[in-house]
This record gives sequence, C-alpha cells and structure tokens, in this order.
Amino acid sequence: MNFELTNIPARPIKPRQSGITMVMDKGLSLREAENMVDACGQYIDYVKLGFGTSMVTNRVEEKIRFYQSNNIRCYLGGTLFEAFVIRNQFEQYQQLLDRFGVLAVEVSDGSMAMDHAEKCNYINILSNNRIVLSEVGSKVAGVEISNEAWVSMMNLELKSGSTKVIAEARESGNIGIYHTDGSADTELVSLIDKDVHGDNVIWEAPLKNQQVWFIKHFGSNVNLGNIAVNEVVSLETLRLGLRGDTMLSFLPEELTKGRNLL
Repeated sequence: MNFELTNIPARPIKPRQSGITMVMDKGLSLREAENMVDACGQYIDYVKLGFGTSMVTNRVEEKIRFYQSNNIRCYLGGTLFEAFVIRNQFEQYQQLLDRFGVLAVEVSDGSMAMDHAEKCNYINILSNNRIVLSEVGSKVAGVEISNEAWVSMMNLELKSGSTKVIAEARESGNIGIYHTDGSADTELVSLIDKDVHGDNVIWEAPLKNQQVWFIKHFGSNVNLGNIAVNEVVSLETLRLGLRGDTMLSFLPEELTKGRNLL
C-alpha cells in the first residue's frame, strides 16, 4: 500500500487459499510478462497459459520459470490437456509437464465429451505430484448440465485430488455459470455455494460486472479467474472498495448512512 485508509478489507498474503486471482495469459511475450509482474505480481496467484498458446508462444519455458520465480503458479490451459487426451497422448502430456517444470495443471472436459470417471482418474494420477485445478462446465453453447450435476462433479473432483474446482465461463463470460447476456446464473451459483466450500471454487469472471457481482455477493476474498492482464490492478481496487462499484460495500453503516446513491 502506498498510503493508508481506514476500513480497507483485509487480504491474505500469498500463498493464499482465498482471495485468489487467476490471470489469463493468451500469449504474452517474456518482456510483457515481466512488465505485468512488475506492475502487479503481488496480486496474482495463478497464471494460465490459455488454451494451446504454450505450443506457439516464443520462450515459453523461460516465461514459466519467470512466473514461478516470482511466487506465481503457472499452468497450461485445460484445452491443451484435452488436445493430448483426445489423441491418446496423455503420457506425452505428463512428459511435457515434466519438461516445463510445471507444478500446477488444469484438467478439463469443456471441448470434448469425456466420461466423468475417466476425468476423475486423470485428476487422481496428476494430483500425485502436482496441484490440480479441474474445470467444470462445457465451453460449447447449448450443452446442458443440470445444477445438481455441477455440484456432484465438483465434489467428486475434489475428492479425486483437485485442489480447486473452476466454474467455467470461457474468456467471453457468457456460458457456464453465466447467462448469454453475461449475468450470473444465481440459482446455480447459490447451489454451488451451498454444497461446495467457497475456498475450493474459482469463479471465472472475465468481465468487470461479473467481478463486481461476485465481490458484493461473497466478499473481497472470493476466488476469481480468467482475469485479463490489464485488469489485475482494477480487480484489486474492487476487492478493496477503492472503485465506485464497491466503495460503499465494506464501510461501516455510520459512514455510509445517507450517502448510498444506489
């Protein structure tokens, strides 16, 4: 903090289990990654090298090592995991993780059909020596998953070895836990919150209005993912009540009485 204000929400320090910010790196150069970490590395817990970008990004191994040396857990996008699995190359995928020295891994089935028992088996195998983040929900519009199935899959994946389960939204923020207009599926979110411990869920929230909704609903230390590189600092101000959308959310009533414009 560059200066002090009273009534600022407490934020846990890294490595933290709540208040996690996961950032989507869609092909940053090493220099761009260095600039991002210089600007806001203390607020970033995970960086996901989105979808299959790690295959075509220059100096990717150096970039992974750089993130890790700055106390940021870096992992490859779940779509890349699926690309290996659908080609029957899971063993080669594990070798790739070893080669890159990746300590966290995403397991997803958002782009291809996969029996859930098979997915849980992959989670179990990978959790033996890595932090597993498993993603629940389809990336394909029109694929229906009942709310009860969402909760059941999340709990089964946690039991299989996942450290966190990720609630799918895509980088567009209009699928999975959101309606097509980008608004939260409040019924689904409420059911997940009721039956899955909040610290175990990372809610993908790529859009500002989604970040605001989750912070107002669950507090400043909600876990949020798929955050754009240039939105990390902005998100932190939302968490701390330093942006208009959440400024009154964390203040005592004696300061806000008669001043709420909403």
